[in-house]
Amino acid sequence: MPAALIEVRRQYTVDEEVAIIDAVQRALVDAFRIPPEDRNIRLIVHEPHRFACAPGLDRPEYRTIVTIDCFAGRSVDAKRRLYAGIVERLGALGIPGDHISTIVHEIDRNNWGISGHAASDVDLGFTVNV
Repeated sequence: MPAALIEVRRQYTVDEEVAIIDAVQRALVDAFRIPPEDRNIRLIVHEPHRFACAPGLDRPEYRTIVTIDCFAGRSVDAKRRLYAGIVERLGALGIPGDHISTIVHEIDRNNWGISGHAASDVDLGFTVNV
């Protein structure tokens, strides 16, 4: 049950925004083997002056940061699959790979609440240690 936040610095059409969210979701399903219906993804569009980035980017309007909050326990290989999958899928939408950063925050299950219970006390329906 990862929670993803996608931050961009340009306007996209509704269809493009949905495609960006879907691309991150597919990368999460493939890399972390979460159920496809497990979706918790937000997209925030920043005004460019409120989202500073490195001056050397060819197309700074495409700078994208994807932050994933997830339960601790994913392997380095699973995270590598996630990083590559996000770049591959967003690249197919025209976002340059060298303009994408992915940050994974791992959170212990006893520090995450689900429906009023610690996640460590809930059957998640999937394996975290992949």
